[in-house]
Amino acid sequence: MFDLISSFLKNGANLLWGMVALPAVFAILIRLAKKDHILRLILTLAVCAANLLFAAALYRSGGFSVRFPFAGPGFDMALRVSRFPALFLLLTAAVICVVGVYSAVFLKEKAYAGRFLFYLFVSLAMLNGAFLSDHLGVMLFFWEGLLCTLLGILLINNKNNPKTAVKALVLSGTADLLLMLGIAVTVYAAKTPYLSEIQKLPVTGLNAVGFGCMMLGALGKAGAMPFHSWIPDAAADAPTPFLAAFPGSLEKLAGIYLAARLVTDLYDLKPGSGMSVAVMTLGTLTIVFAVSMALVQKDMKRLLSYHAISQVGYMVLGLGTGLPIGIAGGLAHMINHVIYKSGLFMAAGAVEKQTGTTDLREIGGLGKKMPVTMVCFTVCGLAISGVPPLNGFFSKELIFDAALESNAVFYVGALLGAFLTAVSFLKMGRAAFSGTLRLPGKKSVREAGAGLLIPMGIMAVFCVLFGVFNAWPIDRLFGSALGYTESFAGWPKSVLLVVISMAALLLALGDHLYGCKKAGSPINAADHIHDAPVLKNIYHAAEKQRFDPYVWLTNAVNGFSWLCSRIERGVSWVYDTGIVRLTESAGNMLRRASNGSLARYLFFAITGVALITAVFLAILL
Repeated sequence: MFDLISSFLKNGANLLWGMVALPAVFAILIRLAKKDHILRLILTLAVCAANLLFAAALYRSGGFSVRFPFAGPGFDMALRVSRFPALFLLLTAAVICVVGVYSAVFLKEKAYAGRFLFYLFVSLAMLNGAFLSDHLGVMLFFWEGLLCTLLGILLINNKNNPKTAVKALVLSGTADLLLMLGIAVTVYAAKTPYLSEIQKLPVTGLNAVGFGCMMLGALGKAGAMPFHSWIPDAAADAPTPFLAAFPGSLEKLAGIYLAARLVTDLYDLKPGSGMSVAVMTLGTLTIVFAVSMALVQKDMKRLLSYHAISQVGYMVLGLGTGLPIGIAGGLAHMINHVIYKSGLFMAAGAVEKQTGTTDLREIGGLGKKMPVTMVCFTVCGLAISGVPPLNGFFSKELIFDAALESNAVFYVGALLGAFLTAVSFLKMGRAAFSGTLRLPGKKSVREAGAGLLIPMGIMAVFCVLFGVFNAWPIDRLFGSALGYTESFAGWPKSVLLVVISMAALLLALGDHLYGCKKAGSPINAADHIHDAPVLKNIYHAAEKQRFDPYVWLTNAVNGFSWLCSRIERGVSWVYDTGIVRLTESAGNMLRRASNGSLARYLFFAITGVALITAVFLAILL
């Protein structure tokens, strides 16, 4: 069957119809389903199954390419299936099956469910197109489509308060503009827009500009600094499934895919080079700053959104090393992140669905009433904290290894991030699920329904499977797709690094217990870090958004607008007031000078002739 589907997709525009048009058509049908929840769910299952089947066939196909005219000479619709993009198609298809079903069930009572699912599956169509594109211009077209769907979802129920949507548009749009510039430079340097024809370019001179701009564009899509600050705001404005689908999975897959292509196919990033150090620095700063903000949050969704930013820093750090072990670790961490972060967002969504809130100050003791949700949350929380033998442990250790080989400073930053991650999840898990039952104005609560539990349960199971059988994702999937012959799977080779990592986790547990004793409750267990000398002032500035690049940008725009307004007023004053007053003053002076004296008129005439003569002589001489 897979061979038959693959043969069908190889012919003409069938690849475009099957992987791009099909999800878009189903998106329209789901939108037209209006309030029929059952029909929406059936259509969701159908498009997810068809997309997964097609993606699996492409992954098994061995690779092929198709081209046909699209927008005139030199701009073909060039699509190519090779091992690496086919792997991302398959991973995306698997993730969308879980996230799509969860979204359809979670939003079944919402009037905007059809709109959300429409944007979700149009995003799938755009993402498939971006992965399949062999022409950088075509890829950019699909890439910009993702920005449009992101804006559409953020405007759902927020048309009168579009602050978050505008913020996301500005930051993501800026990243996309950088990507456009990087593509232009890359095409100029490579003399071709086709990815399959580009030989690895050295990251020097003008090429460094191309690499840097494309990398920033990719990381902007993935949610790394400095394009990140809209994500925590979306935790309050957007539906919970949005967080699982976009910051949690789809945007990570898109951004890290392009970043990986840059360092493995398009550019020759030398380990230890200036650009490598720059990328690793950006990754490390993203890890530390974002997890530091996550640590002090009191809302589950907002806390998780900061972790969605922080975790992408590990991926960036791994790719930035330029080392095979770092690249393999960064890509493995990407899929691990998609698994456990989606599971965590789903667990938070289940809590919100059953209690009406995710504010940790209003809930507690939910483990007694929602044991399955608690177990799923715990497994995913241990995975993101890097506890063995779960999946997050193995990918983090690969990144630690690569970071230490590159420079000990990056390793220390990554380790600090792991410590703070464990502290924040101990705080959130115990605040939400342990202790006395606390509910916001409700007398009872029960476990979430099967439609919510099954997707998060699948994610929790894969946290275990991708840890115990880590050779499958690390070597069989990513190692094979990248052409690596060396195995990076199995128990980490460096016992010392594992011991240090376990010590950091134990230290995190000790810090949490100390914080609980000092504050009297798990929710305030990290307050001693927030209120520590020096850190208190830094946190205060961060909470006032003084480190937010969007605020810097808006302040710069406001300052420029103020300057332009002042200049405009000055020019208007010159023409409307200054010249009028000058003319009136000159007229008054002439009126006073004009007293009928012939001698005075003769004096003015002779003086004028003399001045004119002097000017001409000065010019001639």
